[in-house]
Amino acid sequence: MFLEATFLLTLGLRMAITAAFVVTASIITERSSPVIGALITTLPISSGPSYVFLALDHDASFVAAGALASLPINVATIFLGLTYVVFAQRRGAAVSCLAAVAVWMALAAIIGAVQWTVTGGLIANAVAFSIAVPLLARYRHVDMPEVTRGWYDIPLRASFVAALVAVVITASFAAGPKISGIIAPFPIVFTSMMLILHPRAGGPPTAAVFANSAGGLMGLGLALAALNALAPQVGSAIGLSFALSICVSWNLVLWRFGRRMVAPFPSGLRPSEHRK
Repeated sequence: MFLEATFLLTLGLRMAITAAFVVTASIITERSSPVIGALITTLPISSGPSYVFLALDHDASFVAAGALASLPINVATIFLGLTYVVFAQRRGAAVSCLAAVAVWMALAAIIGAVQWTVTGGLIANAVAFSIAVPLLARYRHVDMPEVTRGWYDIPLRASFVAALVAVVITASFAAGPKISGIIAPFPIVFTSMMLILHPRAGGPPTAAVFANSAGGLMGLGLALAALNALAPQVGSAIGLSFALSICVSWNLVLWRFGRRMVAPFPSGLRPSEHRK
């Protein structure tokens, strides 16, 4: 009885901490541009805490195996974003989100049936990005309107994230590292943003966040590959810290590169005029 009470208390604390991270990040996203929102939402603000908690309960080899399972799931996430972006141009939040999640689940089931290597996972990511990025380009540049937050927004987001943490932690004991690695990167931040932001900001502005997210997801894939390689060698704590540093550094580089691309030209000239 004491052990059960301790487990439930610890699980509740972990759920609350992770939900707080995700809710804070999503609020910042709503108050910024689609580009900044994409860079924030592609940070491991839901899967990261899930992996930290897995590391507290399991050894480094378990964490490494989970990261290997998560790496190809990035492919499912990029196509989730692409599906939502296309549907959101003309469809409502519910239909667009359901279509995107259905694609993610179908791809995750297919991916989960394959025995992956790190090289294979990276190649799969590269192929997915080479397909999706050009298709997403036309939807990236939409202004984000001012959003009025409903009373239910924060509890809804917190509930989504807390439920994911509970599922991942419980599954890690019952099903092992592969299932945990498939569940942990489920795009709970993406889906909560779809359901909450779309009805208020509109489909195209919300879709612009996801259209800009491909670059950040590339960094997440590299971080997962690094975690798989480092955790058994240096331990879960250092491996997770290094993986997080990859995600943050990658997104900062993308942000800096994006700012340089949109920097104003002298005398108000457009790029083509400046070259002349």
